[in-house]
Amino acid sequence: MAAGGITRRGLGGLALAPGLARAQAPYPGNRPVAIVVAFAPGGSTDTVARLVAQQLQRLLGGSFVVENRAGASGTIGSAHVARARPDGYTLLFAGSGTYSMSGHLYPQRGYDEEQSFTPIGSVSTSSLFMCLSPRHAMRDIGSFIARAKEAPGRMSYASSGAGSSAHIITELFLEGAGIQVENITYRGGAPAVQAVITGDVQMAFVEAVTALPLMRNGEVLGVAVTSAQRSPLAPEVPTIAESAVPGFEGTTTLAMFAPAGTPDEIVWRLHRAVAEAMQVPDLVAQLRTGAVFPRVMSPDEFRPFLASERRRWLEVIRSRGITAG
Repeated sequence: MAAGGITRRGLGGLALAPGLARAQAPYPGNRPVAIVVAFAPGGSTDTVARLVAQQLQRLLGGSFVVENRAGASGTIGSAHVARARPDGYTLLFAGSGTYSMSGHLYPQRGYDEEQSFTPIGSVSTSSLFMCLSPRHAMRDIGSFIARAKEAPGRMSYASSGAGSSAHIITELFLEGAGIQVENITYRGGAPAVQAVITGDVQMAFVEAVTALPLMRNGEVLGVAVTSAQRSPLAPEVPTIAESAVPGFEGTTTLAMFAPAGTPDEIVWRLHRAVAEAMQVPDLVAQLRTGAVFPRVMSPDEFRPFLASERRRWLEVIRSRGITAG
């Protein structure tokens, strides 16, 4: 019972003070909401963010606008959101490479993933395929591992940049398989994939959206997938866990964050809208064309996931001596 015998429920019939009235105003109202993507336009994170923004605008009203702030493996855009006013009008849309890996590579980034943000929750997941060059004799993951053990350090793989998520996930695989394969770093994903096609390197871990058409055309051999379960888009391809390294998993989970201190009612309103959006058949179909699938976690579910992921990738980065490019 509140002071004077008025319950919280009874406040609905009273004239609210101006400050309380403003706090109770519908969100987002007439102010635009910036969804910051810490990478250049056109990538998978940007694409998913724009699809989700459209649904949030439909479900919550107002205007949701994607804002690209690229640089330093996502840390520049993340730092911008960390410094923003915690009012729900500046949000971060990021993948595992940004919120669970980059922090270990950029110690001067100016924020902490677990202290500077309030998670709205996860949105989607996607995997990578281990792709071999058809110009070499190896045709499956077993023959690749066997060849690597016969000639330690004489084979090579392509990565899209030192400290990139593909680089770190590949190193996790090499550690689990107990093999030495040289990393050849390229300026971006496209030249890294081209190196596999031409046979300049023997292998690369490639995002599913890029790998699948190349696999169908025979330009690369997709021999394993990094997810815990087989991909519904290529069910004939085994997981790394079932074929080579038990327990292996290396996927990208996209998630939304708000600056720390954002009111709970705004955070949960956004989460509920995201959860509803990820059940819209048209959106799910659009995501599937990009080899992306819904994976919704609430703020409470996502916090321990974030802490676990940060610990896991820190161990890989330290044990493999990975540094930022």
